[in-house]
Amino acid sequence: MTDNTNSLVLYGVPFSQPVRAVMWLLLNKQMPFEMVLINPGSKGDNGSRNPAFLAKNPGGTIPTIEEPQSGFVLGEAHAIMPYLSNKHGWDDVYPSDHQARARVDWYLHYHHRNVRDASIGLVAPKIRKDLNIPEIVQQSALATLTNALKAMEAGWLAQSEYLTGNRFTLADIAAYVEIGQLQPEFTNVFDFSPYPNVQRWLKQMKQIDGHDDVHVVLAELGDISVEPPSMETIKNANKNALKALRVRLDAIGANDG
Repeated sequence: MTDNTNSLVLYGVPFSQPVRAVMWLLLNKQMPFEMVLINPGSKGDNGSRNPAFLAKNPGGTIPTIEEPQSGFVLGEAHAIMPYLSNKHGWDDVYPSDHQARARVDWYLHYHHRNVRDASIGLVAPKIRKDLNIPEIVQQSALATLTNALKAMEAGWLAQSEYLTGNRFTLADIAAYVEIGQLQPEFTNVFDFSPYPNVQRWLKQMKQIDGHDDVHVVLAELGDISVEPPSMETIKNANKNALKALRVRLDAIGANDG
């Protein structure tokens, strides 16, 4: 997606929430990268279970990044984003102060079995019918997410503008790609009216550079609250998201030049 052969390679698909988090960070920081499509769960040529991809990431997960010059490969969004921030000195989103950074790490660890359940309970069952997620698992995930939103509402977001302070960090990016996807303008599968602080935060996050570029896939997918999207709709959403990403990356490349 870029002609720079030394660009960072990002493996994944735009519909993946953790992939979107890494995309957002890179776009926000105006860092060129090449997007290589990897279909989760597939054993095909571009699949996450293909031996060629498993040789890079034995866990077969997306996102995964690769640095062409060194050959360094790294998986997991919450490892990738701190690594890139450390490497490039992005102290605004991953503070150098030990306590401020620890608060970001705190949320990144908390996220996995709490806010991440937004996808398991509300989005994946409608998008990935092949996963056959049991109803009891969906209900448990919804309960977990609801408890997490209550904690955010009465705790973190009651005390500060963003999750860990008064400026956005990696914690907010990680949280938003999960929570933000549920909004009426996207999948429309959750009522945020009981959470005014969360609603305020969601509105603020929409103003962060890169938001619109990485959420094209959801805008294209549209409301799934009543009827699950067709496979064709999902494919087209990913295609249009990639087109939008290409436009943004071309602009970044032009500015670099």
